[in-house]
Amino acid sequence: MKHRAPVAKLAAALILPVMLLFSLNPLVPAIALAAELACVPLFGLSYRSLLRKAAPLWLSAAAMLVIYTVFGTARGGETLLALGPFTVTTETLATGGALALRLLAVALPAVVVFATTDPTDLADSLIQHARVSPRFAIGALAAFRLVGMLRDDWAMITMARRARGVRPGFARIAFVLLVGAIRRGVRLSIAMDARGFDSRTPRTVARPQSFTMADAMLVVGAIVLGALALWLGTK
Repeated sequence: MKHRAPVAKLAAALILPVMLLFSLNPLVPAIALAAELACVPLFGLSYRSLLRKAAPLWLSAAAMLVIYTVFGTARGGETLLALGPFTVTTETLATGGALALRLLAVALPAVVVFATTDPTDLADSLIQHARVSPRFAIGALAAFRLVGMLRDDWAMITMARRARGVRPGFARIAFVLLVGAIRRGVRLSIAMDARGFDSRTPRTVARPQSFTMADAMLVVGAIVLGALALWLGTK
């Protein structure tokens, strides 16, 4: 799975979440999530690495579970915990759990795909297989690579402010980071235009990629998994 065409992995990561939106039964995302977790090693990604790379996703799911369990308006069923104005019932717990499962099942495929796909290969595959405009694909590749620099810039700005004896407030650092990102984007745009990336003439392919039957089966497998989860959810 790791060496499948990036477009095939991206299509599978988009098709399955869309299919999960057609059912409100919590069993549907639970089945899909179990299958997704079982397929993680096939993409060359360890569960420990997935736990680290998807840390924001796990935190978001946990926060959604807590918020809907504690502050949910529908409080039917049995009371499990009553602490002052906060009441946890079986209905609020089921609602929060179902929403957390849906979030994980929808977002996890994208995390796995982008964690196991080189951005340059993805841009090449979009141009060759999906017939995406080279201007869009190359621009998206440049933006994707710049996103990874934001974390390093944040750390550098924080250390620079501490070295000057200035308190590293979140709002101030975010503003400096935003200004730096805009300036870097402008310089990158000018540099790309100077190298002919804005040309509308047909471009050649430097790194040919193949789209095999195995890549097509990956997309079909995502459709089958989504259909199976929906079918089992109706039983």
